[in-house]
Amino acid sequence: MPTSHPAFAAPLPTLETSRLRLRAFAPADAAALHAHLQDDRIARNTLTIPHPYPEGAADAFIALLGPSWGDGKRGTWAVTEREGGALVGAMGLVFAHAHHRAELGYWIAVDRWGRGYASEAATRVITFGFDVMGLHRIEAHHYPENPGSGRVLQKVGMTHEGFHRAVVWRNGTPKDNVSYAILRTDPRP
Repeated sequence: MPTSHPAFAAPLPTLETSRLRLRAFAPADAAALHAHLQDDRIARNTLTIPHPYPEGAADAFIALLGPSWGDGKRGTWAVTEREGGALVGAMGLVFAHAHHRAELGYWIAVDRWGRGYASEAATRVITFGFDVMGLHRIEAHHYPENPGSGRVLQKVGMTHEGFHRAVVWRNGTPKDNVSYAILRTDPRP
């Protein structure tokens, strides 16, 4: 899958599920994004979200997303409720074009945990990755102390592939990761 894939020439496409709309982030999302990311329960389960979440970081993050898609590096969707349009999370793919794969990453607002939003959005993004982007593999990782994320990855059809000791550093501390993946040829839920 080359970075010249035709999808990158257009804006990030909007994806829909029965309850959710996954769309490009807009500057108007900054306040809600900042509010959600102030919760340490989101930051501590991700690799790059700082806590406390700095003022202006949401605006800077949103400003980078359009160019990241256009350059073929990543697609990051605002996960919103179809009814009412509330921002409830983010879901993204980081592409490794030479290997026809991407890494799936996400977070869901704490007040929406337990509703199946992560599984629903991830299923839609995985379908997009395989059917539109032509990926062969989509992988994801979570910290062992976040087993809920592992359950999401299992629900979307990913296979547990391993446990990696001290593979990433978070806040100056080595962290373990649990790895999952799904191939284009695997059955999908």
